[in-house]
Amino acid sequence: MKAASTRLRELLARDEILVLPGVYDGISSRIALSEGFSALYMTGAGTSASVLGQPDLGITTLNDMVANASMIAGLNPSIPVIADADTGFGGAAMCARTTTLYARAGVAGFHIEDQVQQKRCGHLGSKQLVPLDDYLIRIRAAANARAAMGSDIVIIARSDAVAPVGFSEAVDRCKAAVAAGADIAFVEGLRTREEAEEAVRALSPTPVLLNLATNGTTPNWTVKEANEMGFKLVIFPCAGMIPAALALRKAYQEIKAHGTDVESCANVGPRGFFEMVGLDEVMAVDAAAGGHFTLG
Repeated sequence: MKAASTRLRELLARDEILVLPGVYDGISSRIALSEGFSALYMTGAGTSASVLGQPDLGITTLNDMVANASMIAGLNPSIPVIADADTGFGGAAMCARTTTLYARAGVAGFHIEDQVQQKRCGHLGSKQLVPLDDYLIRIRAAANARAAMGSDIVIIARSDAVAPVGFSEAVDRCKAAVAAGADIAFVEGLRTREEAEEAVRALSPTPVLLNLATNGTTPNWTVKEANEMGFKLVIFPCAGMIPAALALRKAYQEIKAHGTDVESCANVGPRGFFEMVGLDEVMAVDAAAGGHFTLG
């Protein structure tokens, strides 16, 4: 089987936009896979919320992220997973270690940003950046680690400079990061179509990723609009976590108010749920090995 990173590069070589839904745990990943997406995006915000019960404020560690990414990537190794890697979790040595551990975990690609270590979600205010030289050290360390292990994991350079210092600086930082070894550019927090189109033009021929964090700083564009603007990848980090949180709240409110969750479960029982998260696949593995496990 091809490495997931190689498969991701093949998808990027196609003449069409790559759409990645945000996933953050086994349930969201299984459901996204069942809907036939070609690749998945492991959101750092969703990981922080689901694994730690915390907001996206730089609280997750490298171990938290690698463990989650490894689980998600392992559900179907033929479907590439791009994972958030925050700031790389430290200096050159940590960025190199991040690259190595992500590659060993089966992650196809990851993005490193230019915020300070005590980072925050890209769609919150008061972000602080490291100097450009420090950011490029992160990217070079990742690229060097990739080369040292003979991997083709995809490195995505994310700049959060739009809000604190301006659009032009964000583009310039992405250009410098690509020259330092990144494969894809990611200008976070684009605010207008004019900025979006200019980012794609200015960074060409480097592929550019668009982050459609629903109801965030960037307008709620569609995949069709992203394609028209020239983006190569589009991620929807909120697609799983916000709807799931709203559905959970509704179910728990139903129990509190009415003493039942029947309406929220919408006629789905335990077996129906297990089918959503791979029951048939597990049964097929057992049958192929000559097992006799049945559910009655």
